[in-house]
Amino acid sequence: MTTVAVLCDPPRPGLAFGELFAETPLSPAETAELYAALTRDTVRAVVRSGGDPLVNYRPDNALDVAGDDAEAELRELLADIVDDDARFEPQVGESLAGRIGNTATHLLEAEAVASVAVARPEAAFFARTEIDGAAMKLRSTDAVVGPAPGGRVHFAAFGEPIDFADCLAPPAVATLTDRCLDAGLDVEFLERKPLLETAADLAAVVTGVRTRRRADGIVPRALAEWVADSGLAVEATDDGLAVTR
Repeated sequence: MTTVAVLCDPPRPGLAFGELFAETPLSPAETAELYAALTRDTVRAVVRSGGDPLVNYRPDNALDVAGDDAEAELRELLADIVDDDARFEPQVGESLAGRIGNTATHLLEAEAVASVAVARPEAAFFARTEIDGAAMKLRSTDAVVGPAPGGRVHFAAFGEPIDFADCLAPPAVATLTDRCLDAGLDVEFLERKPLLETAADLAAVVTGVRTRRRADGIVPRALAEWVADSGLAVEATDDGLAVTR
């Protein structure tokens, strides 16, 4: 069984998606609601998969926005998705790459798990089938990387540790793959999927959700509800797609 660590923050206004409320009509409260929806969808996908879920959160002393208690906030958010004895553990490290590395290395070496996968709520269309597909690949390969637009990475899984220092340096998909190859690991890839970090990403995700729903396609539940209630419109501009209201 692959341990799937969901690296996430409590959904506090002003903490997640800073670029989105700076460059779109969304308020800090709305971006927090979006992050909460994505977190619920991601953890639900892990719980429904064959993976062993770990909610890996940044503790309060590592956050720029104050709140009551990071773990308690996430437990409340996920109360109807995970069991009471679900595993919640704080992240350790200054950078995202460092926190991914600390989590993966600890699980692989200190806890001797067979394999570790790392997921993030920003992977907007992350699904159970993706986790199970990665687990199948890990039976015959050492690492699995999920590419995202712009040379980014939306998911990764490892059977052995690598050098995680700055492993997400752009283009992250190339850097992470090279680190795996440098460690003597074979690498396979998943289908490219969106990673929601920028205003352009939001336009693509909103368009994707609405298009899939019109065609009766599968969409993440909480994200689809958020998009339906958002009142957002997507318009074509000279620079691409833009989110408006």
